[in-house]
This record gives sequence, structure tokens and C-alpha cells, in this order.
Amino acid sequence: MRQLDALKSPRFTQISTFGRLPICEKNEEIKAAFLGIPFDDAVTYRPGARFGPMGIRQGSRLLRPYNQFLDTYPFDKLNACDMGDINVIPGYIEDTMNAIQTSLYEIISSKNLVPFIAGGDHSITLPILRTLYKKFGKINIVHFDSHYDFWDSYWGKKYTHGTWLRRAIEEGLIKEAVQGGIRASTFSKEDLRDKERLGIRSFTIRDLKYNLDTVIREINSLSGPTHVSIDIDVVDPAFAPGTGTPEVGGLTSFEIIEIVRKLRFDKLVGFDVVEVAPPYDMSEITAMLAANIIYEGMSVLSLNL
Repeated sequence: MRQLDALKSPRFTQISTFGRLPICEKNEEIKAAFLGIPFDDAVTYRPGARFGPMGIRQGSRLLRPYNQFLDTYPFDKLNACDMGDINVIPGYIEDTMNAIQTSLYEIISSKNLVPFIAGGDHSITLPILRTLYKKFGKINIVHFDSHYDFWDSYWGKKYTHGTWLRRAIEEGLIKEAVQGGIRASTFSKEDLRDKERLGIRSFTIRDLKYNLDTVIREINSLSGPTHVSIDIDVVDPAFAPGTGTPEVGGLTSFEIIEIVRKLRFDKLVGFDVVEVAPPYDMSEITAMLAANIIYEGMSVLSLNL
């Protein structure tokens, strides 16, 4: 098994890659790869998510090859590896989005692999969706967050971490959108009406807490290419303090892990965990949680092989 080989190797110490995985090699046949996008210039409150990929790699060091709850060896079955980080352009949101689209398309265009992406703020999901659309056509989005993220603009600007979902729908990238965990206060009651206008199936934190089976059925009924996007602030700041816009009253770390384990898709094409901000973390608990969420996502993908 590649992870065990890396751990036992007398020549290499894989401490700076996700889960101590090998670095991806150019002609390797891989089915999943970890990829960092260290960009946070689109935040509207606390910065720091540009350090997310580095922190998540640090928090992944205790991940082990066998997932006993899903009975799978995800890293081995996926021949997983770490692709490093995309080079972003600090201070330039649209240029960075173009860089993400170019780099990510190079990765997925000729390979049948699923990118597991660590942000970075939530604005990075828009260029991810643009890239997936270029390869697969319209895709489903499953979105866990404490915020709607479909506002029209912030300070008159169209591209922020709170507007990406509206832009994706306006650009015709989305087939179906399902979001869960919403609990933050909003600017207006009109915000609630917008989800109907935009065609989003939206579930609050109460739905996840009290009617989870119904939500999971809705999600697992999606057919076709599907991307999962998880804002770490869907988790309560008691369990994930290292984020830019924390909202109280969220999921526990156990609950988000169990939710990911229940996901089943006929075609998972992408998975991201965003808004991890290590400068606000406590004892790496947010970074460790994000790493485990990605691990569980890889485990779910491996079940379909």
C-alpha cells in the first residue's frame, strides 16, 4: 500500500503532503488527488484561509490507510497522491479564477481523476465549477454551509466568497443545487425568497439536526456529475474555530463526518473543503477535522470502484 510504503521508506519522510501520501507523478494512473488553492482575497470578514491547504496537510498526519467505518482502504484503492498547490495571484480575484480554471483543467481534462481540493475561501468553488462544466456539462452542487452564499454582491463587487453560488447558477453551470446547514442571520427576508427564485433546495441546521435522513435522501437522489463543497463553518465554532466567518449553533465534528459517510453518488467529480483559517485555530482541531472530512470523501468515492 502506497501510504504504508511511504511511511516505512528509509529514503523519504512524507510529512508535508496530505495524509503522508506520495507526490503525484506525471504519467501515474490515479483516481483521486489532493490539491490546494491558497487564496483568501474574496473574504468579507476575517482573512487567513490562504493558509488552509498548509494547515490541512499538517492536520492530516494521523490519517491511516484503513477506514473501518466504511470498510475501505481509500488511498490504496484510489492510488491517491498530493498534487501540491495551484499558484494564485494575491490581490487579483478574477486573474486567480482564470489561473484556477487553467490549472485544474490541465489536471482533469486527460485523466479520470477526482480532485479533492482544500481552500482557500469559498470564492474558489466558482472556477472549480466552471472547470468541471467544461468537462462534464451541467453538474449538481451539494453545498454544506452556515451561509447561503447566493448574495448578488458585496460592496458592489460580484466575486466574493458570499456570491459564488449565484454566479454559478447565472452562468448556467448548475443542474441541481442542494445546500444544508444554513443558520446565519441574513440581511433581509428577501434572501429567503431568493433560494426559490434561484431554484435551490435549501435545508437549515434544524433540518440536518432533526430530519437528516430526509436531507440525505434528497442529496443521494441526485443523478449525474456531482460536486460537493463544504464550508468548514457549517460546523460549530466550538469544534471548528479556525474559520473566517464563524456562526454559533452548528454541527459537531462527529455529525459532519457521519453526514459525509452517508453520501452516495453515481458520479462524484469534485470535492472541496474551504474556509479553514489556521491563524484562528486552536490546537489544529479545525485543520484535523477538515483533513478527516476529505479522507471520508475519498473513502466514499472508493466504495464505487
